[in-house]
Amino acid sequence: MTRARPPVRRLDPVLVDRIAAGEVVERPASAVKELVENAIDAGARAIEVTIAGGGRQLIRVVDDGAGMGPEDLALAVERHATSKLPEGDLGRIDTLGFRGEALPSIGAVARLAITSRPADAAQGASLTVDAGLKGAVRPAPAQRGTRIEVTELFAATPARLKFLKSDRAETAAVSEVVRRLAVAHAGIRFTLRTESGAPLVLPAEEGDAEAARLRRLAGVLGPDFAANALPVDLTREGIAITGHAGLPTFNRGAQGHIHLTVNGRPVRDRLLMGAVRGAYADTLASDRHPVLGLFLACDPALVDVNVHPAKTEVRFREPGLVRALVVSAIHEALRRGGARAATTGAARALEALRPAAAPVPLRSYSGASAPGLFRPERGPAPARLPSFGAPAGHGGGQGALGLDKPPPAHGPGGFGEAAQTALATEEAGAAPPQARTFAAEGEDALDFPLGAARAQFHETYILAQTRDGIVIVDQHAAHERLVYERLKRERAAGGILRQGLLIPEVIELPPDDAARLAAAAPDLDRLGLGLEAFGPGAVLVREVPSALRSASVRALVADILDALEASGVEEGAAAAGEGGPLGRRLDAILSRMSCHGSIRAGRRLHPQEMNALLREMEATENSGQCNHGRPTSIALALHDIERLFGRR
Repeated sequence: MTRARPPVRRLDPVLVDRIAAGEVVERPASAVKELVENAIDAGARAIEVTIAGGGRQLIRVVDDGAGMGPEDLALAVERHATSKLPEGDLGRIDTLGFRGEALPSIGAVARLAITSRPADAAQGASLTVDAGLKGAVRPAPAQRGTRIEVTELFAATPARLKFLKSDRAETAAVSEVVRRLAVAHAGIRFTLRTESGAPLVLPAEEGDAEAARLRRLAGVLGPDFAANALPVDLTREGIAITGHAGLPTFNRGAQGHIHLTVNGRPVRDRLLMGAVRGAYADTLASDRHPVLGLFLACDPALVDVNVHPAKTEVRFREPGLVRALVVSAIHEALRRGGARAATTGAARALEALRPAAAPVPLRSYSGASAPGLFRPERGPAPARLPSFGAPAGHGGGQGALGLDKPPPAHGPGGFGEAAQTALATEEAGAAPPQARTFAAEGEDALDFPLGAARAQFHETYILAQTRDGIVIVDQHAAHERLVYERLKRERAAGGILRQGLLIPEVIELPPDDAARLAAAAPDLDRLGLGLEAFGPGAVLVREVPSALRSASVRALVADILDALEASGVEEGAAAAGEGGPLGRRLDAILSRMSCHGSIRAGRRLHPQEMNALLREMEATENSGQCNHGRPTSIALALHDIERLFGRR
């Protein structure tokens, strides 16, 4: 039996408003976003947000903006009524809001109360909207600006309440919205009050725009961000990109610490997020994400913000140009970062070194009455130990630890002298199996960012001394990055230098693997690896990159196979060239290859090799982290080390 179709009819206006509200107000955080954006557009310099019950029970937004008179207040709760499109031009939107939907949408699904007063009015006006039913405008006492209260959110649409998360989760979403708007507008004071603890207060940042934004980013992303951020500044083709990008080694396990702003609008745009991932692709592990704040400014006509009801996505007139500029801006910032690694690595190292029980504080003693806890007491001279590199019987003239001679004139006493002999052994001339020590270079070497090499321990790590501390370098991770950057430079310059094998090597493989390598041979040839099919189950390798000439050819081919499989490259993909899957991952292939040409952990290095490695790190971009995103060095400041030993 066929059911009769009901006649077509117009929906009730209140029902229409509730349906439309679902596009704008998905959860309490959506309502907060719309209300705070209205406050920003009104020129507010201070915005206070208060929520209860995750925003279900109460949302209160108070600002000191321009305010509204009775006539404007009556129109503000009507659908598609706005003051933000004076000429009706959707091609040049320079405000956060423009649809005229925020207040009527919220009023359709909750109880809305608005009190507002312009600066030139003697008194304010108030208005309520209860589940879509608008009340009358009434006089009310009010301060300059606007106060909006939303209670019983979604009471008119109870089905929506079932899909909200816990109060804690909704509160976290509101906090995220406020933080992102605060990052985009550093000159505004933001306050968020919740039931979960102390309020979030972000004071207005004044002064230089770059410094103000950095302070605001540090307030949102944490105090460690400022010490681990690199300035970003690039203007080209009418597009300006500014902000701060975190060092690659200062990363997080989620992408929530990426803040992107377009003309003052916080966005989560796929194009921009992809550009950020691409810019950090060489320096971060695949499961880690950068920490940064980027501010993109351009003519409003070059970007369309009217592509999503929540206005969190944008569309650029020239997306390829924007992506290239974002990648270039971040690349340039990371290049300037050079061999820097995140300071958080040093903090973790110091925490690991900190003794379980604090040493006896020196402040409890004075002068000569202090017992010899940290220095030898007067008496017979201790047996002298050889200085680094000094032959047996030539301990350097003074005590091996430099404790019975005055500190050098060029720097602070204490650790400065001891650093050169700390790893010496009791037996003159003998070096422990875990460490290799040698004489220092000239004093000028201490002024280099990574200092002068002093020792190699466990045949894996280099210990270097600077003027104000020490640096520990992972020799394999550092050299892996140097080889990788060298291969990339050679490739960009026209071709990777290659070394022909005196006797070509035949690598036997499963037929499928051999076929995959043969299909990728043209692309691999551009990477300096010359190979060809050699029967149904083998390949013949004739050339390898010059930088990898000492590597195991068999291991190199096996690693490249893994990279090809991870890239999802099938036979014939090489024909796609630079635009194919393999072409887009040539740097990833080079990264794998560079591991085979780097100094291995466990290899003993000569003093000249260690210092040469340090100098090359300082001259190579991105050398602060290896190809897998791990730090290549950790710097420990002298005052932190002295604090470990109770000297401060």
